[in-house]
Amino acid sequence: MLKSVQDHSFGALVAALFYVLTISYAAAAPKSELIPKWEAHNPTSQTVVNHTALDDFLAKYRYLSADGIAQIRYNRVTEADKTALNAYVRMLEGVAVSDLNRNEQYAYWVNLYNAGTLKVVLDYYPVKSIRDINISPGFFSSGPWGKTFLTVEGSEISLDNIEHGILRPIWRDPRTHYVVNCASIGCPDIPAKALTAANTEDIKEVAARSYINHRRGVRVSEYGDVYASSIYDWFATDFGQNDAEILRHIRKYANLELIQKLSGKTEIEGYSYNWDLNGDPDPNG
Repeated sequence: MLKSVQDHSFGALVAALFYVLTISYAAAAPKSELIPKWEAHNPTSQTVVNHTALDDFLAKYRYLSADGIAQIRYNRVTEADKTALNAYVRMLEGVAVSDLNRNEQYAYWVNLYNAGTLKVVLDYYPVKSIRDINISPGFFSSGPWGKTFLTVEGSEISLDNIEHGILRPIWRDPRTHYVVNCASIGCPDIPAKALTAANTEDIKEVAARSYINHRRGVRVSEYGDVYASSIYDWFATDFGQNDAEILRHIRKYANLELIQKLSGKTEIEGYSYNWDLNGDPDPNG
């Protein structure tokens, strides 16, 4: 009897430890670490990558829910449109990205990230959260981000590689976080249109304002405490060296009402993030 109790206690301890470690690893954000290969670019290149297929997909399946969050009608995507999206991803994989100029490259990588995310969700749909797609390598990994399911210029790459090994370290633009979409309610909206060299700046500006002025981005409680999305915690150094600097970034895109609420604030009280899939059925069809 005593041995049974001891075994049960040990099992409970192991289970609890596993739970804590799993949460810890799931919450840890990858560092921005450059993959040197992708620094190569051609500043004189006039090549333009065609992103019409992503535009068509988004026009058909992206919509704004009643709470102002962009969602995807994953449950309505036809086999023909899945095939078209997969063909678009394969087309991007065939692009000689190192021969593009920097502006074309930025649009290319953001679109590949977003299209790749759409593809992987559709490949495993239905799921309640993208974190349920446990295909990343590693015992404590969750989600698809570490899985190398894309091949560009002979190199196998993952979504993590694109975001943390290419976009963040090369461009060092905090607004990147507002245009790469992780298929979650807590994430900044997937852009309504594919990025291009011509529209990237406008889309980043609109995306930053849209997210920061939505309560899932930043909110101030009735007691005056500031709460923010976990992206300002996970990727804090992309936005500033401390809370005051992060809030300075936030104020740059805040509307008048939020600016007034943030007046005099120098600390962020807490963070939150909703990992539910950005794919609730659209009540309007």
